[in-house]
Amino acid sequence: MTEPMIQFRDLHKSFGSNHVLRGIDLSVNKGESMVIIGGSGTGKSVLIKMVLGLLKPTSGTILVDDKDSKAGDRDAFLARFGMLFQGGALFDSMPVWQNVAFRLLRGALKRPKEEARAIAVEKLRRVGLKEWVADLYPAELSGGMQKRVGLARAIAADPEIIFFDEPTTGLDPIMAGVINKLVREIVTEMGATAMTITHDMSSVRAIADHVAMIHDGKVRWTGPIAQLDDSGDPYLDQFIHARAEGPIEAIR
Repeated sequence: MTEPMIQFRDLHKSFGSNHVLRGIDLSVNKGESMVIIGGSGTGKSVLIKMVLGLLKPTSGTILVDDKDSKAGDRDAFLARFGMLFQGGALFDSMPVWQNVAFRLLRGALKRPKEEARAIAVEKLRRVGLKEWVADLYPAELSGGMQKRVGLARAIAADPEIIFFDEPTTGLDPIMAGVINKLVREIVTEMGATAMTITHDMSSVRAIADHVAMIHDGKVRWTGPIAQLDDSGDPYLDQFIHARAEGPIEAIR
């Protein structure tokens, strides 16, 4: 029987008069790769930020492992997570290995410098980068290499839960395919719970076990990836096939 790792219960989030989320009910099971899709501005990334405590819900509850995400030791809570940011978010002033080992050089997860570097090199190898890359700076890397470094950083502390925010943004189709494959392999190997935000349907099909579509502030459809093309939902069907005509109004 599957157990939920993350649960959103009647979650609402407003920014002034802008009601972004209007009652999200969704569960992400342990060891599952959940991909959340929907149009721009539908609140997909807001969900991740609320789990991590970067934003506060207007109302509703977020449970992680059946415990309120706001309860308990904050450092210990955040140590359970890894995050691949949309734009890479690497520190330009730090060499690659320090970017990867960022959390291992400070705070609750602090390791000796030599050990942190060794872990960083190991994670870089896991994402297909050679040891010599460790001493380069982000500006010396291609976009695809930067994305791999971001992925190595996301898994450096062997997290239980990994968030991926638009993992293939800005990449050419071949490199996007490489990153999708790496994400899928790493999540499976680690047995981690993954939650990915994307509008790239090739990523959805490569990464997802389950898919949830957010529209008009609510979960419009959720189900296993195998049912994506036969959902019978006109909103989902329009979105995944990129149709201009349908119940989702395009801004003109």
